[in-house]
Amino acid sequence: MNKAQIQVLVDAQADPILKSIGQKILQNERISFEDGVALFEKSSLPYVGALANWKRNELHGDITYFNRNFHIEPTNVCVFSCKFCSYSKLYAHKEEGWELTIDQMMDIVRSYDGKPVTEVHIVGGVHPKLTLAFFLDLMRAIKAHRPELHIKAFTPVELDYMFRKAKVSIQEGMRLAHEAGLDSLPGGGAEIFHPDVRTIICDDKVDANGWLEIHQTAHELGMHSNATLLYGHIEKYEHRVDHMERLRQLQDQTKGFNTFIPLKFRNKDNEMHEVPESTMLEDLKMYAISRLYIDNFPHIKAYWPMLGRQVAQLTLSYGVNDIDGTIDDTTKIYSMAGSEEQNPAMTTLELVRLIKQAKRTPIERGTLYNVIQDFSLVDEAAIEA
Repeated sequence: MNKAQIQVLVDAQADPILKSIGQKILQNERISFEDGVALFEKSSLPYVGALANWKRNELHGDITYFNRNFHIEPTNVCVFSCKFCSYSKLYAHKEEGWELTIDQMMDIVRSYDGKPVTEVHIVGGVHPKLTLAFFLDLMRAIKAHRPELHIKAFTPVELDYMFRKAKVSIQEGMRLAHEAGLDSLPGGGAEIFHPDVRTIICDDKVDANGWLEIHQTAHELGMHSNATLLYGHIEKYEHRVDHMERLRQLQDQTKGFNTFIPLKFRNKDNEMHEVPESTMLEDLKMYAISRLYIDNFPHIKAYWPMLGRQVAQLTLSYGVNDIDGTIDDTTKIYSMAGSEEQNPAMTTLELVRLIKQAKRTPIERGTLYNVIQDFSLVDEAAIEA
C-alpha cells in the first residue's frame, strides 16, 4: 500500500485514538507510551500490519537482509536460574551440560575455513570457571586465525558476571574485550526490563540499568549492538512498551543500536511450562508494533530459529527487514525450548528463496549492515550452499 492508500485506512478508523496514532506515523511523528499500549490493546492486526509494512518500505524498500554466520555456545552450565530457560544446567548439575575448551571452540572456527561466513556469534551460560581472561584469550585466538571474522559475543548477563569476578569496572572490562577482538554485542539477556516482571522470571542476574549501561559503554567505545525483548509470557502490554521506551531513549543518546529483535517465549522443559505460548497473530502484532514504536532503530529482525521459517517469512510484511542468518545448526537455545526448528540451519540458497517468495530482495550483509551481495541478481544455480 502506498501513502495515499494508508491515509484512507487511517481515515476509516472509528476509534479516534487509533486514527490519531495513524496520523502521527504517516507524518513521521513519534508515538507516545500511551499510544504504544493502545496499539496493543485496541488495534487490529491488519491496521498495525499495514502501517508497519508502509514504514518498513519507506525505510528499506523491498530489501531484506541476511548474513552468513555460525554460533559458538561455550557452555550451557549457568550460575543463574531464569524461569523461562530450557537451555542451561545449574553448576551443581554441571555433568549434565557441556563446557568447551578454547581448543574445541577453535576447532569449530577452523571448520569454517574457506567458507564465506562473515560472523561468529558467541553466547552461552554463565559458568563460574570461565573467566574474563579465558574469553579474552578465545577472542585473541579467533582474530589471530581469521582477522576479518566479525566477533559478536556475550550478553550483558555474561559480561556483568565476568567483570565482577575479575574485579574490573564495566568501562575497563569493555575496553579489554574490545581490544581483544570483540566487535559488537548481541541483544540477549534483556528479557523484560520492568522490575515487576524481571524479579519474577530472572531475579538473580543483571538488572535493566546494568544491561543498558553495558550497551551504552559499548556504544561509547565505537561498537554497535542489538537489543531483544522476550514476549508472550507473564508480561503485560505496558511492560513491553516500557522496555521499548528505555531502548528508544538510549538510542536517542548513543545511536549505537542496529537491530531490535522480539523473541517469542517458548515453554518446553522450563519452570514456566504452564504459561501458554503466544499465537501467530500475536507474534505478527508484536513485530508490527515494534517497527512503529522503536522509530530510531533502523532494523527489525525476525530470528527464524525461534519463530520457525514460515512465520519468519510472514513477518516480512509486518515491519521486519532482517531474517538473521544461515546459523548452520550451531545453536541449541531455542530448539531445547520447543521451537519448530529442532536443527536450525538454512543454506544460503534456502534463505534467498524464502525471501524471494515473500516478494522481497535478498541482500547478504555484514554484521554492521554493509552490503556484501545482492542475491536478486545471482542465478540460483550459482549460489553456494
